Amino acid sequence: MPAQIIPVIMCGGTGTRLWPVSRESMPKQFVTLVGSESTFRQVLARIASPDLFARPIVITNADFRFVVAEQLRESGVEADIVLEPMGRDSGPAVAVSAVLALGRDREALVLVLASDHVIRKPDEFREACEHAAAAAAEGRIVTFGIAPTYPATSYGYIRPGEKLNGASLGAFVHAVEAFVEKPDAATAEGYVADRYLWNSGNFLFHAATMLGEIERFEPAMAEAAKAAVAGLTRDLDFLRLAAEPFARAPKKSIDYAVMERTKLAAVVPADLGWSDVGSWNTVWEVLDHDAAGNATDGPVVMLDSRNSLVRSDESMLTTVVGLDDVIVVSTTDAVLVTARSKAEQVKELVGQLRAKNHRAAVEHRRIYRPWGYYQDIDLAGRYRVKRIVVKPGSKLSLQKHFHRSEHWVVVHGTAEVTVGSDVRSVHENESIYIPIGSVHRLANPGKIPLELIEVQVGSYVGEDDIVRLDDVYGRG
Repeated sequence: MPAQIIPVIMCGGTGTRLWPVSRESMPKQFVTLVGSESTFRQVLARIASPDLFARPIVITNADFRFVVAEQLRESGVEADIVLEPMGRDSGPAVAVSAVLALGRDREALVLVLASDHVIRKPDEFREACEHAAAAAAEGRIVTFGIAPTYPATSYGYIRPGEKLNGASLGAFVHAVEAFVEKPDAATAEGYVADRYLWNSGNFLFHAATMLGEIERFEPAMAEAAKAAVAGLTRDLDFLRLAAEPFARAPKKSIDYAVMERTKLAAVVPADLGWSDVGSWNTVWEVLDHDAAGNATDGPVVMLDSRNSLVRSDESMLTTVVGLDDVIVVSTTDAVLVTARSKAEQVKELVGQLRAKNHRAAVEHRRIYRPWGYYQDIDLAGRYRVKRIVVKPGSKLSLQKHFHRSEHWVVVHGTAEVTVGSDVRSVHENESIYIPIGSVHRLANPGKIPLELIEVQVGSYVGEDDIVRLDDVYGRG
């Protein structure tokens, strides 16, 4: 068995097909869709065995850096968090991962994983990784092919070739004859009959092999990745790639850049209980169903309905009567109702909402920050009411506002409040007033979450009316 595998977790997508639960401000890989944890945390659990996996690398962007760090902390996992200055698709991200892995070990094996996929058979996943690692050590770029359960039109397919010879490979690894794009329904039926495999989009390779193929097919991408890593800077617990060289990388997926062109591609056919949970219909497929074929989550009551998914926030009772094959998703600020067969069109719907500047298209009512979160309760022309929760030991920036005053009422825990040169403790059922223009800071010195109600009053209550004078999280 080769040395430890370096997992690289891609955390950059926005998951708009799973709106309104997944939004740009908190996309699907970080929210709970299937099971009791986010798919990102499920990936972390799958790569937790130190006998097989080394310290992971997480590639994300600056907007998600604190969410990534928090979920790593909750999972008890230490990782290198690498921040892309802009999205350039998966090709440059894989190139960067290969360069970083070679910096650790010239013989490094790298496992590239999507952060938003579900794998329900972890033992089979581990076994597939061991087979793939053996092939990767012999110079193959290995993908995981999933045996289709139906003729899907939303996945790419792999045509497997002959079994590869090799003492360590057994009968588990095949050459790849072709990668094929997402088919129409009739073509998909033919692919399933001919024993094609779904392309899971997860890869295992020797870092030097992958970088060599990128240099061969996409030399500009390889050079941009090397320069971006060479110019890498540390920002708190994060590693920022150099922006100017990274921007020069061609914007291409790793499939187009390498996998459809290389002669080194191999596939491990695997039954992993895999799903990309790419739409609400695939979420329904993954979840457990009752006798009527329904899957529910949250306060839901259904009557005379079949083969449907109904999901509701804790604060919302959602009821469905006499509907079959539908998706109903209720959140505190948006409700989605769609036929299961039209679930892919949710992405188009979100595009329309964005064009009309609907805030709910991109933001949740609850907005996460490195210190905790806030949630709007009410908003009007000259006032805004928020619920604010600050994690134990955390504090907000030292700041001031030009257009609003603030009233804080503590409802749980104890706040340490700085106003000018005055620092005081504010306990439950006590309040404090923050005048317009005053320099102030909120902190939680306690061992339990701090919860308060904030009432903003002024001529402008937008989030951009803030001047940060000092911030422990490095925000401007």
